[in-house]
Amino acid sequence: MRRLFPLTFLVPLALLAASCGGSSSSTSKTDAAVVNGDHITRADLDRRMMQAACSYKLQKRVFPQAGSAEYQSIQQQILQSLVQRTEVLQKAPGMGATVTDQQVDNQMTQIKKQYFGGDEKKYQAALKQQCVTDAEVRSDIRANLLSDAVYNKVTKNISVSDQDAKNYYIANAAQYSQPQTRVVRHILVKDKATADKLEAQLKAGGNFAALAKQYSQDPGSKSQGGQLTIQKGQTVPQFDKVAFELKTGQTSAPVHTQFGWHIIQALEPVTPRKATPFSQVKEAIKQQLLQQQKSAELTTWLAGVKREYAKKVSYATGLAPPVATAGTTTG
Repeated sequence: MRRLFPLTFLVPLALLAASCGGSSSSTSKTDAAVVNGDHITRADLDRRMMQAACSYKLQKRVFPQAGSAEYQSIQQQILQSLVQRTEVLQKAPGMGATVTDQQVDNQMTQIKKQYFGGDEKKYQAALKQQCVTDAEVRSDIRANLLSDAVYNKVTKNISVSDQDAKNYYIANAAQYSQPQTRVVRHILVKDKATADKLEAQLKAGGNFAALAKQYSQDPGSKSQGGQLTIQKGQTVPQFDKVAFELKTGQTSAPVHTQFGWHIIQALEPVTPRKATPFSQVKEAIKQQLLQQQKSAELTTWLAGVKREYAKKVSYATGLAPPVATAGTTTG
């Protein structure tokens, strides 16, 4: 499920739990923001900032000082998440998205079992450590379950066909294949004079593996007598080209790359490129495309909600988000 909001209890710096109520569309001295008549109070915001500070402490990080740019950035992220959450909560009933108390209870039981082995004392201790209450955790569970319901409503008509998956497979063939490989060995030295000397010794019957162990500057293959298995395109272009063009058993002339001078010997034939059959990856591709399309649909929907609420949200002095200018965005 794609959640619009993280759980306060499970995610450091989680940002969510707005108290809603009232009917005023303008802010009072106790408000941080008002979203279409629902109030996010300064007390809500301050408590979330306190919880963020607790999270920093648990991570052994220094929380930014009040008034600093970093502090204001965290505060703005928290407030914008509270605003977005309130907008979505207001939209949910009209979409038929609902959450029952039983669903919340079931999720709470699952969380306690997964993270605390069902131990209530461990759960309560974690609440204290993270500066949150059981009621806040339940509130965020409800919000996350509601976000799941909204997500399902928004993306219910999204589907991916076998043909969609096939088209993606064809367009991204390299992703679903094993490249050509070859077993080679090489000697790497710093200068051409040494490379020429070694080439002459090899032509005179010198032992390649022994010379590699004695002279090669490649720590990854030196102890193996210069032997390594390479993939097409894995090595630098000059090395790659020669290594895959050599006949089996053939030894190259010195090859210059950014690392120095190489003498390369092809030990085995090139192993051909091997494609993974579509049938083996079809379902994975469909799931990938489905999630991408659902994510895009949700992003579009949230952008529409933001436009709809543009004139329905008011902020206390100093808490309004920065105004977007050409080439910038806010979020």
